[in-house]
Amino acid sequence: MSLDKMARLREETGEQHGDVDVRLEFGQDAQGRRFIEGWLKASLRLACKRCLEPLPVDVESHFLLGMATSDTTAAELPNAYEPVLVENEQLDLQSMLEDELILSLPQVVYHDEAECPVSPDQLSSGEPLDPSEQPAASPFDVLRTLKKKH
Repeated sequence: MSLDKMARLREETGEQHGDVDVRLEFGQDAQGRRFIEGWLKASLRLACKRCLEPLPVDVESHFLLGMATSDTTAAELPNAYEPVLVENEQLDLQSMLEDELILSLPQVVYHDEAECPVSPDQLSSGEPLDPSEQPAASPFDVLRTLKKKH
């Protein structure tokens, strides 16, 4: 599937190019519940949280989805299944896969320190604050003055 057609992914990560590789297996368990077992893999360009420059990140996911026709049947699924709602016997696979890809994104992405344009000195600069930059007054200072009066 093409990454550039995934609008919600683009909102989260910025413009993406290439494809996501997907393998899906559909089945039915011993209790007659329909499920989808899937694997996906994509190479994305995500922003480094230090320098905000893009870096390549491989994202992979394995998922097991239990198909449900209502919130009630979704609640009855065993814990091994993540519920996916199927309405009128139809399932939007692209939307479902986009959800899985978004859920698989790492929370924080950094270049290795040696490769990041932001130097370790800039990250841990021990330089004192500009004297004109006074720390904000604590909202609890008023309480301290009240406490002293009693």
